Amino acid sequence: MPGDSLIWLDGVRVSSLPLPDRGLEFGDGLFETLLIRGAQPLFLHLHLARLLKGCTALGFPDCNDAVRVQLQGACGEIETRGWAWSAVRVTLTRGAGPRGYAPPQRPTPRIIISATALAHSSQDMAAPAAVMLSSVRWPSQPMLAGLKHLNRLEQVLAAREYRDAGHDEAVMQDQQGRPVSVVAGNLFLVCDGRILTAPLVDCGIAGTRRSLIMEYWAPALGLAVDEVDLSMARLETAQEVFYSNSLLGLRAVSALGPHRWSSHPVCEALYQQYRGALT
Repeated sequence: MPGDSLIWLDGVRVSSLPLPDRGLEFGDGLFETLLIRGAQPLFLHLHLARLLKGCTALGFPDCNDAVRVQLQGACGEIETRGWAWSAVRVTLTRGAGPRGYAPPQRPTPRIIISATALAHSSQDMAAPAAVMLSSVRWPSQPMLAGLKHLNRLEQVLAAREYRDAGHDEAVMQDQQGRPVSVVAGNLFLVCDGRILTAPLVDCGIAGTRRSLIMEYWAPALGLAVDEVDLSMARLETAQEVFYSNSLLGLRAVSALGPHRWSSHPVCEALYQQYRGALT
C-alpha cells in the first residue's frame, strides 16, 4: 500500500476488504468525502447530517456515533504521520446479505475509511476551470436526490469524457436539459446580482459547501442564493459561473465552449469567507 494512503474497516487497518458486500454488488451504501486539516475533519456536522439523511432513506440504522469514533481513530493516525492536509472518504455499506436485490431485514453496516495525503494547501484557490458540457445526463430519481449514495456511474462516464477532451470539469444536465451541477461539485451562477443554483429535487448531490455558501458565506456578503431551475441560456449569459466541493472549496469557471469569464469577484469574495472558516 502506498505510504500516502491508508484504509480502515470498522476501525481496523486493513489491506483487503471482505466479501460479499452489498456496496460492491449493488452500490448499496453511502459515502462522504471530508477535508482534514492536521487531525481535524472540517465541517464534520454537515457531513454527518447528510449521512444520517441517507441512512434514513436507505433503511440503514443510525451509524453516526460509530463513524465519529472510527474517524477519530483514523485522524489520530493521520496526525502521527504529520499530514498537513488530507482527504478522507467514509464509505458506509449495508454489509453482507443473502443473494438477490432484497436487503437483509437487520443489516450490519460496514464502515470503511480511507485517507490520502494532499500535496497542496487547500487555502489556495485553484485557477479558474475550463469546462465542457457533458453528453452524460443525470438520471431522475427524487427518492435519492441530494444523497451521496454509491451509485456514481453517470459521473464516472462524465469524468472520463472531460478528461479525454482535455477539460478541467464538465457541466451535467438533468433529463430535461437543465444544468444541475458539474461532475464533482455544485454549480452556481451570478445573474444580475443574484446567486442561482439548481434545487436538486430530482437529481444531484446536496453538497456541504453548497449549504455553507447558501446559509452563511453568501449572506455574510449581503448576497442571497436562490434555488431555481437553471437553463443553458442563463448559464451562458451569467456574469460569473463557479462551483463548489468539499476538497476545492470554490472554483471559478473561465470557459464553457465559446463562452468566457475573466472576472470572478463574487467567487473570490466567497472564497475569502471559506478561507476564514478554515482557520
